[in-house]
Amino acid sequence: MGLLRLLGLDRSGPPPPQTLAGQPLRPWTLPNAIGFARLALIPVFLILALSSRTGTGAAEATLFAVIGWGDYADGIAARVSGQYSRLGALMDPVTDRLLVICGVLVTWRFHLLPRWALALLAARELLMLAAGRYGLARGVELRINWPGRLAVAPVMGSFFFAMAGLRGLGEVLLYVGLALAFAASVLYATAGLRQLDRPPGDPSDP
Repeated sequence: MGLLRLLGLDRSGPPPPQTLAGQPLRPWTLPNAIGFARLALIPVFLILALSSRTGTGAAEATLFAVIGWGDYADGIAARVSGQYSRLGALMDPVTDRLLVICGVLVTWRFHLLPRWALALLAARELLMLAAGRYGLARGVELRINWPGRLAVAPVMGSFFFAMAGLRGLGEVLLYVGLALAFAASVLYATAGLRQLDRPPGDPSDP
């Protein structure tokens, strides 16, 4: 396995068949154990951050970073071990969006980032969660696109740096992440509508 593929930078080729719709969930894998830990740490982060005096500090920022970087860790674990699963494919984006919403709540509560930008980001994440559930119920299978992939780092980084006390850098990253996130949403919507418009049984790729 090449280094770029190991790090998730080379996404050429079809997705692993174990992650596709209709496959068994396979919850008991090493990558999913990391995913479960990420989910369990989200309420811990939220309680810690919201109970603080300013929303900033090493503990809050570090815990947020650990949960965020866990997404890369479980991806690397899946590629190294070959333990792909349908549950992991479903759980990872939900966990990421929950973490973003928690980041919005904390930075909103303590005025760490511009509230209008946080409101836009939260609305986008909630819309994507709702659209994802709607699509899954109708057999829509979307692959993460490059704007969506690239948006993760600046969005997560904006919360981290704001909670670490570097608000200016956090604000710049938030604007970059917003632009990429909304570009990704347009592409997801276009691809999803194409799949919904396909005749039943049409095997063409979206």
